[in-house]
Amino acid sequence: MTRLLKKLQLGVLASGRGSNLGAIARAIEDGRLAAEVRVLVCDKPEAGALDIARAAGIESRVIERKNFASRDEFESAILRALREREVEWVALAGFMRVLHKPVLSEFSGHVLNIHPSLLPAFPGLEAQRQALEHGAKISGCTVHFVDDGVDTGPIIAQRAAEVKDNDTVESLSARILEQEHDLYWRVLQWIAEGKVKTGQK
Repeated sequence: MTRLLKKLQLGVLASGRGSNLGAIARAIEDGRLAAEVRVLVCDKPEAGALDIARAAGIESRVIERKNFASRDEFESAILRALREREVEWVALAGFMRVLHKPVLSEFSGHVLNIHPSLLPAFPGLEAQRQALEHGAKISGCTVHFVDDGVDTGPIIAQRAAEVKDNDTVESLSARILEQEHDLYWRVLQWIAEGKVKTGQK
C-alpha cells in the first residue's frame, strides 16, 4: 500500500442533494480515502447535503447569501467557517455559486470542483443538456482546480461517459454521476499521497 503523506482536512461546499459528499464520506469510512471532512458549508437550508452530513456525523453550517449585504461578506462568512474548522482543502460538490476572493485567495491552489462534462467542453450550468443539444457522443466529468473563472481552472482528471441516442438529461446525468462518485474521492486520495501538485501556496 502507498504510504500516505498526509490526511486531508477537507471542507465541502454544497448546494444540493450532496451525493458527491456521500461518496466522499463512504470512501473515508471504508478506508479508501485518507481524509476527514471537517465541515460542510451549505448555502441552502433545504439541501439534501445537510441530511447526508448529519448521517455521517459531519458538522454542517448553513450560510445563506440573502443574509449578507454583499457577495464579499457572504464569502467572508464561508471563509470564517472553514478557518474555524482548520480546513486545508476545499471540495466543491454541487456548490451552485462561483467563488471569488476571499476564499480563493486564502485557499489558493487548494480548491477543487467536479463538473459534469469533459472540460473545456460545456462549462457552466446544465452541462448535460448542453452535451445533448450539441449532439455529443461522449461526455463525462472533470475534477479541476478552481480559479476565478467558470470551470476554467487546471484539469486534474477526467472520466468519460457514453451519450446514448435515447438519452434524456436525466439519464445522461445519472450515468455521469456514477463516474463522479468514483473519480472525486480518487483524486482526493492522489492529493493525500502527494501525487497531485498545485504549484501554489
